Amino acid sequence: MICDFGELAHLMRANGAHFIIYPGAFDMATGSYNYELLTRARAVDNQVYCASISSATDKTATYVSWGHSVIAAPTGQVVDSATDTEKIIYCNLKMDEIHFVRDSIPIWKQKRKDMYEV
Repeated sequence: MICDFGELAHLMRANGAHFIIYPGAFDMATGSYNYELLTRARAVDNQVYCASISSATDKTATYVSWGHSVIAAPTGQVVDSATDTEKIIYCNLKMDEIHFVRDSIPIWKQKRKDMYEV
């Protein structure tokens, strides 16, 4: 969902979201090169904490998931992540960091909403 529904994150942010959690199901072919990248991009684009949560890799399953759950801060920095094995990842939400990023880079105040209406 992180790649196909960037606009969904945008709408959640517009409605006051500070933390967005995505279910992840990237496969072994695409996960390695864009799973973390897209999570970090959604965090930066929307100035929120963003987590992409995936099941651990099970090579005996019908669908083999990439795994590698990850949490990114509003700056795009990875806060915590897992490998392909089972792991619980954690994040302390720092509201002051969210406010600092939003005040320092005021993209939401500068956005021309009239350009996106049909």
